[in-house]
Amino acid sequence: MPWRATVLTIFPELFPGPLGASLAGKALASGIWSCDAVDIRDFAADKHRSVDDTPAGGGPGMVMRADVLARSIDSVSQQDDSRPKLLLSPRGKPFDQAHARELSAGPGVILLAARFEGVDERLIEARHLEEVSIGDYVLSGGEPAAYVLLDACVRLLPGVMGKEASGTEEDFEGRGIPEILTSGDHAKVKAWRRSEAERLTRERRPDLWAKRQKPE
Repeated sequence: MPWRATVLTIFPELFPGPLGASLAGKALASGIWSCDAVDIRDFAADKHRSVDDTPAGGGPGMVMRADVLARSIDSVSQQDDSRPKLLLSPRGKPFDQAHARELSAGPGVILLAARFEGVDERLIEARHLEEVSIGDYVLSGGEPAAYVLLDACVRLLPGVMGKEASGTEEDFEGRGIPEILTSGDHAKVKAWRRSEAERLTRERRPDLWAKRQKPE
């Protein structure tokens, strides 16, 4: 069976979007994974297809209705569906490569791409949603975050990346490829790449490097 992604959104026309191109798009076309976008508005109960309401206790903005979202989630998550249900939220647990590997090794994901000021807290508890964040910033909606999460997972699926070389051995504006990369010594190449990755992490992400140095 393919790795299954289901995205709950009020803008289903946005999918697969960029995921329909390049490696992810080829994998989608070949059936390695599937992407279904479900319109949350289809589960509204009024003629205006309303999906939002004022937050309990007042306050600015609107939140997405728990009853509408619950019906949309229930429609795609049957009792035997073991896929994790993820709510894309800036307050969620930071999404990282380890999480991408974990998700890609499973049957797929159900993603809730929220809009407005958020989701009714009762829904998160009732439907056991896991909140996931792709960064410490706020987006207009969860759809761009869904692209990021899905791309990170899909590229790890068997048969997606392949073993294609990603460069050439020609100089570029006088900058040659490091000699070690063309030496044919795979152990040395691997060690060099690891060393370079560590150097760049130290320079550009000292926060991650500091965490890595802490004893477990």
